[in-house]
Amino acid sequence: MRSLVCKSYAEVVKTGVIQLFKSYRAQYPDGEQRRDFLYVKDAVAMTLHLAANPAANGIFNIGSGMARTWNDLARAVFAALGREPRIEYIDMPESIRDKYQYFTQADVRKLLAAGYDSPITSLEDAVRDYVVNYLVPGRTIGASAAKSGA
Repeated sequence: MRSLVCKSYAEVVKTGVIQLFKSYRAQYPDGEQRRDFLYVKDAVAMTLHLAANPAANGIFNIGSGMARTWNDLARAVFAALGREPRIEYIDMPESIRDKYQYFTQADVRKLLAAGYDSPITSLEDAVRDYVVNYLVPGRTIGASAAKSGA
């Protein structure tokens, strides 16, 4: 599945607007649906920590442990590009309205108990790094390591 930051970046470049789904639950205003967004660099660090820790076994949830809104994500993309946010809310396809998850948040207690103590990249910092260092110049994460043989 295509990265939502990548998709949102392309929308901003093309139209100047990011479109988010409207909410169909009263307790969640439009764009305030929440996800536990995790930067891929942090996901890799967590995975490598678990792989290197022989005492860590079983199934682990990885994530930031903090749910953030789609509006937060969209604003972070605009901020990374130095633009004022322009967010439009569009109808959610009826086929997914009953199945849509309005809140996800990883329970990372087991990960922390396994000794993972590296700081989690904030949503804003992760989006800024990805947009400024990879999307704007047209690079991919890991491209420089692959070229250098690392």
